[in-house]
Amino acid sequence: MKKLALTLLLALSLAPAAAIAQVGVVVRVAPPAPVVEHYGPPPHPGWVWQPGYQAWDGNRYAWHAGVWVAPPHPGARWVAHRWVHHNGGWVMQEGHWR
Repeated sequence: MKKLALTLLLALSLAPAAAIAQVGVVVRVAPPAPVVEHYGPPPHPGWVWQPGYQAWDGNRYAWHAGVWVAPPHPGARWVAHRWVHHNGGWVMQEGHWR
């Protein structure tokens, strides 16, 4: 019984940390507009363009330029990074493959 109570207490104490990690850093300054990037054809057939994005470096936004990449598997689709309004600020949702 003591073990169960200690386990539950530990889980409850870690829950806020897990929630913060899931949300990420909340930035109080809205992100600037994306930079318009001009890119040519892919360097290899089937490669996908990953557009650039504004990243928060702890003090300001910094532009990370887009790149051509090989998908991890056939039919994979890239979901771009994006900033989402959350708790009075902005949170980055990382790009990922689907």
